[in-house]
Amino acid sequence: MDNSLNRRKFIKQTALASLALTAGGRPLPAEASEANGMWRKLPRWYGFNLQEKFMNEPDDLSRIAPEWSFFNQPFLESDFEWIADFGFNFVRLPMSYKCWTAPDDWMKMVEAPLKEIDQAVEWGRQYKLHVNLNFHRAPGYCVNQPAEPLSLWDDEKALEVCAYHWKTFAERYQGIPSERLSFDLLNEPARTTNEKYAKVVARLVGAIREADPNRLIIADGLGFGNLPVPELVPLKIGQSTRGYAPTLVSHFRASWGSDKDGHYPMPTWPLKDERGNTMDKQALFAGKIKPWKKLEALGCGVHVGEWGCYNRTPHAVALAWMKDNLELWRDAGWGWALWCFRGSFGILDSGRAEVKYEGFHGHRLDRKMLELLKEHMLA
Repeated sequence: MDNSLNRRKFIKQTALASLALTAGGRPLPAEASEANGMWRKLPRWYGFNLQEKFMNEPDDLSRIAPEWSFFNQPFLESDFEWIADFGFNFVRLPMSYKCWTAPDDWMKMVEAPLKEIDQAVEWGRQYKLHVNLNFHRAPGYCVNQPAEPLSLWDDEKALEVCAYHWKTFAERYQGIPSERLSFDLLNEPARTTNEKYAKVVARLVGAIREADPNRLIIADGLGFGNLPVPELVPLKIGQSTRGYAPTLVSHFRASWGSDKDGHYPMPTWPLKDERGNTMDKQALFAGKIKPWKKLEALGCGVHVGEWGCYNRTPHAVALAWMKDNLELWRDAGWGWALWCFRGSFGILDSGRAEVKYEGFHGHRLDRKMLELLKEHMLA
């Protein structure tokens, strides 16, 4: 069949799906399987983000953070094996659509990198890890620079392409149970309204469910993943939050963060800022747990899709801060995924100056951090 006819058919279908899912600017429940009800109470997944398809090529972020050198590489079976051996059950794969998109046609998907994602999904099955696929850079939006040429929130063409990509993934993995595979639509949406975000999510959900009504779908909160979005509850999807507060602890001296110029003193935990305000476990509960528990009470499952502490924060401070977060999430009944497994936030090869590392298959293992994580996993 002529490719242009396929595209016109797809545009018509996704437009109809959008109409079916929205009325008066508000999403309505989709006629779809409820993915075994998993969206109401997401499983307690514990694991890591793997970055091999985080970027297609060096961008503004990689230039200021040279330790992030993952540019469209195949995923590593050893990561899946070791994560499973350590006792975890989850991997999130933040990916750039440019990894599988032809440079001259963003509606043309390249098979070779898609097969590498297939392999990661299969390793998830083999090692009994739930795999969560995420568009870190989606057609029309990315939290990182450079900005996309079109806006997913405002340009129909970008939304059309993003829906097409998600529908392609839905078709590709149709039949794989949601207990093994889920979709996380967009990484850390920001700089838009609840209404516009709900419209975009409804369109993407409609495209996915047209191909696979059974797929478990998750949407990140607004405000870079930090703010729950009650407008999405009728769509019967889970939501993902973040665990980076306060960034003066989690991103201390990160070259892409607010303290890149070294204006702030060495952090402690609990943290007292320059105005005398104290951030502690109680403050984390009030600001980062209570709002999401209100969302959960509406019948929406919650998971912490990213969290972690950059390697410039003193190790003892990082571990104390991590412990408070882990206890809060354990009490809330939420799972989490550390950013990342290998690298400056991770348990392997993090490059922390004061850590006494343990040799591990040619890598340097932060045993204290690993054991802290393992202590806070519940079935």
